[in-house]
Formats: sequence, structure tokens, C-alpha cells
Amino acid sequence: MRLLLALLLPAATTCFILGLTLPLLELERLYFLTDRPALLALVAGLWREQETLLAVVVGLFSIAFPAAKILALHVAAIAGRSGIGHALMHALGKWSMMDVMLVALVVFAAKTSGLASATSLPGLWFYASATVMTALAAAIVSRSR
Repeated sequence: MRLLLALLLPAATTCFILGLTLPLLELERLYFLTDRPALLALVAGLWREQETLLAVVVGLFSIAFPAAKILALHVAAIAGRSGIGHALMHALGKWSMMDVMLVALVVFAAKTSGLASATSLPGLWFYASATVMTALAAAIVSRSR
């Protein structure tokens, strides 16, 4: 299990970073206008458009809390169940939700003008992979020691 955890944690961290920075989906409007937002760019765009509450909610639940949970997982894997990383990991697990990011994508798509078609891109797959790997790593850390 330690070997699996040693593989999962760096992979989840890498996928999370790629999920934040790579385009999540491609929105095609009127056959020649395309948008390819990344999660970080999406939050920045919401902030610029004075959608402050939505930007803060998406930023917290889709970026800050998952990043803190991954960091807590790294600490818990090193320190074990008695460390602060383990308690922090469980507390943050309830607040890091991928569905908030997906709702923001729907809002972003709805705000675009014209008829749009959406195609998923690697950023979305990396983000989803990071979510699954983080959940698996959390289960392994919870069961160990």
C-alpha cells in the first residue's frame, strides 16, 4: 500500500496542476468563435466580470480546498494518523467538491452569446483524475497505521 500511495500522491498533484492550467473544454459558437477556458482563467474571468461571489466560491471549493487536501495528504502520508495532516485531510475532504467547478462551467457556457457546443479537453480529464486519485490516496492513508 505504501508503494501505491507513493505513486498516487505525486500523480494526483501533477494531474491537479494540469487540471488547473490546461483548457477544460472548448466552446464553439457560430462555427468560428471558440473559447478554451482553463479553471484558473475561468475564476479570473468571473472576477473580472464582477461575479465576485461565484469567483470566490469556485476558487475556494475547486482550487483552494482541493490543493490544501492534497498537501494535507502528503503530510499525513509522512506523519501518519497521529499528525495534523490526517485531521486536516478529513476536514478538507468535505469541502473540496468537483461539482462546484462543473456548475461554474455551465454558468460560463450559459453566459456566452450565441449557440454553443462544448467538447471536453485534457484539463477536465486531468482534474477528474486528480479527484479520483486524491480520494484513493485518502482512503489508503485512512486505513494505514
